[in-house]
Amino acid sequence: MSRKINKVVLAYSGGLDTSVILKWIKEEYQCQVIAFAADLGQGEDLKEVEQKAYATGADKVYISDLKEEFVRDYVFPAVMANAVYEAGYLLGTSLARPLIAQRQVAIAEAEGADAVAHGATGKGNDQVRFELTYMALNPHLAIIAPWRDWSFNSRADLIQYAETHGIPVPVTKEKPYSSDANLFHISFEGGILEDPDNEPAEDMFVMSVSPEKAPDKPTYVEIDFDSGIPVKVDGRVMPPALLLAHLNELGGANGIGRVDVVENRYVGMKSRGVYETPGGTILQAAHRAVESITMDREVMRLRDSMSVKFAELIYYGYWFTPEMRVMRRMLDESQVNVTGTARIKLYKGNCTVVGRRSPRSLYSSDYATFEKDTVYRQKDAEGFIRLNGLRLKINRLIRPE
Repeated sequence: MSRKINKVVLAYSGGLDTSVILKWIKEEYQCQVIAFAADLGQGEDLKEVEQKAYATGADKVYISDLKEEFVRDYVFPAVMANAVYEAGYLLGTSLARPLIAQRQVAIAEAEGADAVAHGATGKGNDQVRFELTYMALNPHLAIIAPWRDWSFNSRADLIQYAETHGIPVPVTKEKPYSSDANLFHISFEGGILEDPDNEPAEDMFVMSVSPEKAPDKPTYVEIDFDSGIPVKVDGRVMPPALLLAHLNELGGANGIGRVDVVENRYVGMKSRGVYETPGGTILQAAHRAVESITMDREVMRLRDSMSVKFAELIYYGYWFTPEMRVMRRMLDESQVNVTGTARIKLYKGNCTVVGRRSPRSLYSSDYATFEKDTVYRQKDAEGFIRLNGLRLKINRLIRPE
């Protein structure tokens, strides 16, 4: 980088990568480093993270509690969109990155910093998510991405560097897989998981018990939605972060939300990831249940056509983009009538909808019943079928082969 850097705001977690990066930036750029750690409900002792940052050389440390904002403004919109990437990934890490980067930019502007830095590798998706957000919010900031610049080639190299410089890290050479946690999920990758044929060890999981060890008696939970937004659990009004945390406990205790997938990274290669998303899995099922009785068929089809694109935009890092703003407005409009209650049965890894009701329900037993009714003329179906089949008849008559 030819530009002189005076002050950097580093997205800092206190883990292996960012701990080494903090020290490396200080040595490489001879500049001030402000460490920023976001509390997204990952369950870490952030006071300890702050102390570690100072001990590693940080000139200043910011710790921001972003749990409510994360769930309200990122997780809930993803649930409203039924956003799932490829084979079942509910986008827990992907949703966190634009929020972290957004706050990072705000700190850089407040502190007069001229650069931002992150710990994402040159092979992963996070580098794109961070940097697209930086560019969208403040294109004047320089971006430092050490994994693309330094001479280290592996996390084993980082462990050796950390040991040389006296930096404590929560990763060992014997158990080198990486994890990323927040209130929505925890992800695992690397190490033994790089072989997609290796089954994850049971002691790796932290948010859920194995389905085999879940209770033999099912747990029932009711979730209320207001215009697509979860607002109550079992009749109790809860703020976003508390609501999700509560569902995490219920889901985790019943072995809900484990996913093991090989996904296509944005940069081109396939990657194996193991995820735990207990509360999010319950919310997705409940939301779809309420939608099924409140959402117009054509509106649902239009929204469903957006869901894949919405998930891709999140996964690829395009949260702060014109296309996402348009899709968010359309999504909000699609959810206006999605108000009601879903009853979910949790049992040994299964999350099953067993009931749904709504004051705005479009379901009419008068029309749907198989018993005698006075509102539907079955004879009308004959003309409906004949008109819909007309093109098929003509096609066969003209092209009999």
